[in-house]
Amino acid sequence: MDFQMFMNDVVQTARKEMVESGYRELTSPEEVDDVLSKEGTTFVMINSVCGCAGGIARPAANYMKNYEVEADHYATVFAGQDREATEQARTYFKGYPPSSPSFALIKDGEIQTMIERHEIEGHEPIEVVQKLEKAFDQYFKKEV
Repeated sequence: MDFQMFMNDVVQTARKEMVESGYRELTSPEEVDDVLSKEGTTFVMINSVCGCAGGIARPAANYMKNYEVEADHYATVFAGQDREATEQARTYFKGYPPSSPSFALIKDGEIQTMIERHEIEGHEPIEVVQKLEKAFDQYFKKEV
């Protein structure tokens, strides 16, 4: 099998998984600015082709679409694939080094926190989900 064809299939599967979970795929710097600068809360999954993205991060992102505390917007950028979009997204993640896969919680265009690769890789999916739930509860919960 041709390696490039194999990688294209892996990338397309990873993209499809996020879109089918209800995330808006951001492929250009303009799309990133349009979504990440919006008022309200935005949950961003920085996707990648590594095993921890497929086995831990994407399933956790899928789960978070059904969590009781919701973000106003759900988006994804693909590190290593949509380079310009990913670079633009990272300008919103002030204080955090590049990390993929990872998750960013944005409120009114400002980074609130991130769950970085070192908090994903080597952890059980439920541990990552619990970190995300805690972050959603802290940063995205609406006051009643």
